[in-house]
Amino acid sequence: MNSENNIGSSLAKAALDQIPTANLDAKEIVGLIKSSGRISGYQLSDGQKVSKEDGVSMAKAGEIKNVGVAHRKNTEYLKSIPDDSEDNNLGSLPTVKE
Repeated sequence: MNSENNIGSSLAKAALDQIPTANLDAKEIVGLIKSSGRISGYQLSDGQKVSKEDGVSMAKAGEIKNVGVAHRKNTEYLKSIPDDSEDNNLGSLPTVKE
């Protein structure tokens, strides 16, 4: 990784309010549930579908890995932890039905 990527990754991580430590059995987000084009929930690697709010709570409890918690105004949401891969970013995940 070059120094430009390091700086970008550091800035992206600084935008996160919290990077929870994931439990050994933590799940991954494999799909996004959207309502009117906005993320309203997540599908997890075990098939479970959770609301955005429940996903944030689960991530804070270490139950979801590879995500950090950020906020916009008074709403918390999950973001991918920056790394060298675009393939595992939440924005790259497929949309699934509720």
